[in-house]
Amino acid sequence: MRIVPLFALLAAAPAIAEVKSASPAGFETVSVLTIAAPPERVYAMLGEPARWWNKAHTYSGDANNLTQDLRAGGCFCETIPAERATIEHSRVVYAQPAKTLRLHGALGPLQQEGVSGALTWALKPVAGGTEVTQTYVVGGFVRAGADKLAPIVDRVMAEQLKGLQAPLAKP
Repeated sequence: MRIVPLFALLAAAPAIAEVKSASPAGFETVSVLTIAAPPERVYAMLGEPARWWNKAHTYSGDANNLTQDLRAGGCFCETIPAERATIEHSRVVYAQPAKTLRLHGALGPLQQEGVSGALTWALKPVAGGTEVTQTYVVGGFVRAGADKLAPIVDRVMAEQLKGLQAPLAKP
C-alpha cells in the first residue's frame, strides 16, 4: 500500500507555512517546500492540477475537473459537467518555465468577496531538487475581515503545495 510511504515522504520534507502579514483588508501567506524533482518537472506538474490539487477544495468535488494552462492568459479553471457550470479560479499573468508561475484570482470562498489575489510559485534549483516558494497575497474587502480567513487559507495553500510534491515523488 502506498499510503505509508507517501506520509513518510511528506514528513521528510515539511512545508514551512506562515501568515506573513494580515489585516482586515488583506493578508500574505508563504509556504516553502523542497521537492525531489528538477524545476522543469515541478513547473510542468503545476499545469496538471488534477494530479495534485485536493478534491476537497474544488467546487465539483473532483480534481479531475481542474485544468491549468501554463501561459499568460491561461486559466486555472474547473468544470462541473453535471451542472454545465464552469469556474475560473484564477488567470496566469506571468509564466516563465522552470522558474515562476503567477496567477491572479480569488480562490475558493474568496471568490464571493471583493478581493484580488496574486498566487506565485517561485522555483529554485537546490541540492536534491527544487525549492518551491508559494506566496498568496490577497487584498480588498472581506465582509468578515481578511485577517480572520488568513490562517485557514494558509493551511489550505500549504496542503496544496504538499499535494504538488506527491506525484513528483513517484518514478
